[in-house]
Amino acid sequence: MAELKDFAEQLVNLTVKEVNELANILKEEYGIEPAAAAVAVAGPAGGGEAAAEEKSEFDVILKAAGASKLAVVKLVKELTGLGLKEAKGIVDSAPAPIKEGISKDEAEGLKKSLEEAGAEVELK
Repeated sequence: MAELKDFAEQLVNLTVKEVNELANILKEEYGIEPAAAAVAVAGPAGGGEAAAEEKSEFDVILKAAGASKLAVVKLVKELTGLGLKEAKGIVDSAPAPIKEGISKDEAEGLKKSLEEAGAEVELK
């Protein structure tokens, strides 16, 4: 039981880059699609109480795609490491989280990039 708790803690503390690497390994070696892996790994980090208590972690929420939806879809794909279909799904389901539990600097950088592409973005 303690081993599972340690494993869960390791998953929750993965960086975005590590989540993308894990998704690639799961897809290539085990046939598990990256979108499902990213949601499974990234999900608990965004829902944890620690993220709500600390203001050192922020969520980037896409409120609307704006006039240039295609540019926003491409940017979301690039920023998240998701496939084109998954990125389009996020943009189509706005308001939707792009990244959760990231630093303020990274969140502001993502917000700026998305706004330059024409999207409406909110930080929480």
